[in-house]
Amino acid sequence: MSVYQHIARRANKAPVRQLCHVLQVAPSAYYAWHRQQGQPAPEPGWQAAVRAAFARHSQRYGTRRLRAEVQAEGHRVGRWRIRRVLHAHGLRAQQPRSFVPRTTDSDPAVRAAPNRLLGQPAPAAPNRVWVGDITYLPRQGGGWLYLAVWLDRCSRKIVGWDVRDTMPEDLVSEALRRALAVRRPAAGLIVHSDQGSQYTATRFKGLLARHGAQQSMSRRGNCYDNAHAESFWSRFKAELLDGGRFPGLAEARLEISFHIAYYNAERRHSSLGYQSPNHFETHFKTTSQLCPA
Repeated sequence: MSVYQHIARRANKAPVRQLCHVLQVAPSAYYAWHRQQGQPAPEPGWQAAVRAAFARHSQRYGTRRLRAEVQAEGHRVGRWRIRRVLHAHGLRAQQPRSFVPRTTDSDPAVRAAPNRLLGQPAPAAPNRVWVGDITYLPRQGGGWLYLAVWLDRCSRKIVGWDVRDTMPEDLVSEALRRALAVRRPAAGLIVHSDQGSQYTATRFKGLLARHGAQQSMSRRGNCYDNAHAESFWSRFKAELLDGGRFPGLAEARLEISFHIAYYNAERRHSSLGYQSPNHFETHFKTTSQLCPA
């Protein structure tokens, strides 16, 4: 076997230039040999890894997350080279719509809770601050479905959710009940939302009181007070819907369940050092046990 054949056989596992350097062969000489064989040059392993990661994450990842993904697999490659590969294959990541804050109608006669997050640093651990919001999902044939989500402010993990074809008071309460049952946070948890009627309902406030949670609300007409929840929808809906509509509630519930499982377990977040929420929480718990305060 010639040295060129040896390189060709291993080109899908290591960069060609690295193989050529180790075997003291000029890359140009190797590529010239390949052209003489009448074969296209093999795709470098890192390029195959980029395309595989792009497909594995259903076109959701841009160059930053792809870089983190392929580097975790052992490929030392930067965003510029990844961008060239995507362009060469006509691949483009999903783009969310620009974040357009929206306000929520509320009853001025109902006394709102104070905004307990104003002027406070970001939580240093999970299960200290949860933020919630409701969004609209388009339905085939017209109409909407309504999705309520609770998001851990520290780990970005979706801790509770519910979807309905109407928007009753129980929509946010049921999502919160599920989160409280699974997470079992300590007393003092701050639960933040806007001033929508679902959050000012007596039953919702009673649920918070029974679990020792503190209610926090955005100031009236100031949607930026809940920007973390609102901006979350931009990327989440773009990846969930991908331009489509749900046939009905059952299909939506199944699809949302799958996507949230992916979001929590696999999706890398720049704010978490390109870790997934689950990985971030596992790492946090491990380091906290090793280094108790």
